Amino acid sequence: MHCLSPKMVCETKIVAEDHESIPGSKKDTIIVSSSQMWPSLAGSPPSPPPPLTPPKEDPRRDNVYIREFHPSEQEVVRRIFYEGIMERIPNTAFRGLKQQPLTQLLYGLLAVMCFVVTKSFLLTCCLPIFLMGMRYYFSRKVILHYLDCALHTDMSDIEQYYMKPPGSCFWVAVLDGNVVGIVAARGNEEDNTVELRRMSVDSNYRGKGIAKALGRKVLEFAMLNNYSSVVLGTTAVKMAAHRLYESLGFKHVGVVEHYALPGMTRSLLERMFFQVRYHRYRLQLREE
Repeated sequence: MHCLSPKMVCETKIVAEDHESIPGSKKDTIIVSSSQMWPSLAGSPPSPPPPLTPPKEDPRRDNVYIREFHPSEQEVVRRIFYEGIMERIPNTAFRGLKQQPLTQLLYGLLAVMCFVVTKSFLLTCCLPIFLMGMRYYFSRKVILHYLDCALHTDMSDIEQYYMKPPGSCFWVAVLDGNVVGIVAARGNEEDNTVELRRMSVDSNYRGKGIAKALGRKVLEFAMLNNYSSVVLGTTAVKMAAHRLYESLGFKHVGVVEHYALPGMTRSLLERMFFQVRYHRYRLQLREE
């Protein structure tokens, strides 16, 4: 497969999600009264037409650009990635429990056993606090180890890992001169796919369509380089992330229960207090 250089088409603007959000995209309707259309018979001068007010600019519309990563941005990119992964600690510990019915049942049985053995309402009421504390502890332990692995592999030298190899690239979203979002693409020549990786947006700049623009940049890159499909995997608990992928055209193709992240020991306590699901998505661009 012939791959174009990843340095092609590397800058784009976020476009509005719908036509109505583009200032001046609709024709301004001017209502003219009959007295303005036909001057009075008395010869009085026609009243001047009402002044046209300029269309109000959508405050959500910001000057955000997607461009290639520059080595001088290594630290700010690592910071955005670090903060994005750290958000998963409480999400996995607490929100993730909603997706684990068997674990909920186990915790309920433990509460019943605690009351049967101790006959104490106080201890039984304190048990859920203990269980949630243990979930947070193990979520933090595992995710920090995963983060350490990432920061010492591809995120330690983005230029070497993503910018130099053919079929790979790394982009940043820039707003008012500041890097506010990141995404990477890494090609796989064996199955002619490209993987969307490391997508993250600074928490202070979310809700502006930046993540969707970053995702579209990867799709554009894949089409320009004649890849047949784009794939991604995520352990994200928030449904907003999954809705984003689906809005870009990705199809959910499978889930791995009790997925093992790098550094997991798979001990009994770890399996009891830390569970994560790995979702796989795929977007078919063309048939092989």
